[in-house]
Amino acid sequence: MANKKILILFFHPRFEDSRVNAQLVEGVKQLQNITFRDMYELYPDFNINVEKEQAQLLAHDIIIWQHPFYWYNCPPLMKQWLDLVLEYGWAYGTNGNKLSGKWIMNVISSGGGFNVYQKEGRNRFTHRDFLNSFDQTAHLCQMDYLPPFIIPGANKLSVAEIEDFMIRYTQIVHFLMNEQIDINKLKELENFNQLNADQWEHQFYKMP
Repeated sequence: MANKKILILFFHPRFEDSRVNAQLVEGVKQLQNITFRDMYELYPDFNINVEKEQAQLLAHDIIIWQHPFYWYNCPPLMKQWLDLVLEYGWAYGTNGNKLSGKWIMNVISSGGGFNVYQKEGRNRFTHRDFLNSFDQTAHLCQMDYLPPFIIPGANKLSVAEIEDFMIRYTQIVHFLMNEQIDINKLKELENFNQLNADQWEHQFYKMP
């Protein structure tokens, strides 16, 4: 039964120049039970409406941070959002449990491929290693951090390859809506890139 509500918070300061993200966004915006928010469009002056953003978080079951992987991290507006919206006493700390039990994940477009994001590669760490700060943020806020979905070598992808990643992204979002997911098994994945969609039902759905 697919009824979980998903909030996609999209942070891209140069969305008009991103072939990859334009296609990804076009795909997921067509799905039901999705709320899509283009954060740079909403907050070009970085003046974030904290109460509105918190209300959006409360109204959804799963949050997706979609963003380019800038200097092994996120764009500046996303950092501003994290600093302001996830308040002490609301998201974490004393009585800060408003997000407890929600699921959250990163969907990132990366200029470098998987080959350079290895211990032996130029960047010395994996994408997942660099995302540990987001994992810890989720943990502090009592949320479950899901495996990320990564679009590697984004600047060099062909039209057909971008189309494939868009299809995979929509499949992932649709999969996450299902009530029967075994969250503990899912969190054992390094990233969503490891599996094909036809494997999810057999490995990550709870048995009746």
